Amino acid sequence: MCGFVGFTNGIKDEGTVLEKMMNRIIHRGPDSQGKFVDGNIALGFRRLSIIDLAEGDQPMFNEDKTKVLVFNGEIYNFKDLREELLKAGHTFTNNSDSEVLIHGYEQWGETLVDKLRGMFAFVIYDRASGTVFGARDMFGIKPFYYANMNGNFIFGSEIKAFLDHPEFKKELNEEALGHYLSFQYSPTEETFFKNVYKLPPAHCFTYKNGRMYKRRYWKPEFNETSGVLEYFADKTDEAVRESVKAHKIADVEVGSFLSSGIDSSYIAEAANVDKTFTVGFESNDGDRYNEIHFAKDFADTIKVENISKVITPTEYWDTFPKIQYHMDEPLADPAAIALYFVSNLASQYVKVVMSGEGADELFGGYRIYEEPITLTAYDKLPFAVRRLVSKICENLPQKHGINYLVRRGKTIEERFIGNAKIFSKKERDLLLKSEIARSADEPEILCKKFYDEVKDKDDITKMQYLDINMWLMGDILLKADKTSMANSLELRVPFLDRNVMALAQTIPLNCRVNTKTTKLALRKAAEKTLPKRTATKDKLGFPVPIREWLKEDGYYNKVKAEFTSDYANLYFDTNALVKLLDNHRAGKADLSRKIWTVYTFLVWYKEFFIKGN
Repeated sequence: MCGFVGFTNGIKDEGTVLEKMMNRIIHRGPDSQGKFVDGNIALGFRRLSIIDLAEGDQPMFNEDKTKVLVFNGEIYNFKDLREELLKAGHTFTNNSDSEVLIHGYEQWGETLVDKLRGMFAFVIYDRASGTVFGARDMFGIKPFYYANMNGNFIFGSEIKAFLDHPEFKKELNEEALGHYLSFQYSPTEETFFKNVYKLPPAHCFTYKNGRMYKRRYWKPEFNETSGVLEYFADKTDEAVRESVKAHKIADVEVGSFLSSGIDSSYIAEAANVDKTFTVGFESNDGDRYNEIHFAKDFADTIKVENISKVITPTEYWDTFPKIQYHMDEPLADPAAIALYFVSNLASQYVKVVMSGEGADELFGGYRIYEEPITLTAYDKLPFAVRRLVSKICENLPQKHGINYLVRRGKTIEERFIGNAKIFSKKERDLLLKSEIARSADEPEILCKKFYDEVKDKDDITKMQYLDINMWLMGDILLKADKTSMANSLELRVPFLDRNVMALAQTIPLNCRVNTKTTKLALRKAAEKTLPKRTATKDKLGFPVPIREWLKEDGYYNKVKAEFTSDYANLYFDTNALVKLLDNHRAGKADLSRKIWTVYTFLVWYKEFFIKGN
């Protein structure tokens, strides 16, 4: 696991500039560094040594040094690919997975990406043709950002590395703010930095003579097959265990994150690691925000060590600005902070951990997926009647019962934008002063292209497909990569595997979700080796007591100071922000998610545009 930066076109003191850019991401690779500069391109690399500790340094070259590679990630089938390439006549100089990419590109060209099993973002520069080829893994586990500034193609693992390039112009993309207020993350290829983009998951590109050509090389295809639950449970168990075995390949010790839920527990048991890591929150509300004792009980069951930490409110709030800096873009998922702390804890013992991200999206795990098949007497009314009621209720104060009536009068495409829907366009426009931010499309419009790709599928499959293409990359994997790498820790996600996905997309709906529970095939598979109470436990994620803290004087005042700041006034109606905060404190409604989303943006903005990081 590593980080890289690079740029084309010669600039003055390009070696010095490259060094500064590399230092910005030293946390991604504190073990070693490498540079390649030839007047046409500059490539920089920071290494966290995991495989072939002695010989895996980058940038890496082919035999005649006409091709140069920088690569972040792991290729889990590299040994098989290496054997195939050796038979084809290629010569290898080390045992790393990185060298497989160079020779694979020589052998197969762009179709190399179709053969890779792993998490990756990489660039290969062909010195003879002047072509830059790059790619990102099929789920977007590893990040890839790029910008074209005054003829300079700049790219890398983190946006913050771009700040030291003399041609980089730091400007806020105000349109991204509008989108973010609905999704709690940046949901498009654009980022919060104007003219900086994300290479989408499952995309590769070529860049030559100032022009970039992108293409998508893979997309999920849900085509369910027939079979009973027991059959798919057996196949799931087989696929997950094989994936875990592949993901465990390393020349250093591997640990595992562990919550009280099925996903991380299943991975920890299958991986047979020596150490697991858990965090919980200090709270007056019993175990609602602390899963540590559940995790310890399970760790005892599978006879592995569990190392835990209780996060205090002071730690949470004091560390929050640092975490938003590491995110590159604001992410209002409170669980990101928990993930940072558990990564920090694990990094004191191991270099690599496994985690359970992706199981919900692939196997149908979110409770909201039950909604389309959970019918009530109200649903027997004609849809036209429910639609009329929905339109009336949209103008009423948003409470639980009202929200139900609003949702039941809309199609899945109109009501579901992912696992977080913070502000509607109408709500966010009441808060925003920025006309550019107000002009951002309605969230449903951004989702439409993905819904169109599965318009013939059932509603639950549509929800999964949307989450795989948006929520997974924009929220789940963003926080997984940035919080772990901030602590120089490699995080591996065995559920997000090419082979596991190939199986998951064939599982029929009745083996994914019913009106009583979710992830049916996965739970049944886990029951083979896990205690039933673990295999059937509802998902908690990393529950965080934000709603409680915002009612306390200290944290209320801390947020209010941001809401009334000069920079908040640039983009928001600050009186409206304070009203949100006061209404939450008075118990009129739970507005904690809305408050946290705005607060997160302001903290992030302060880090990059006020402090000048």
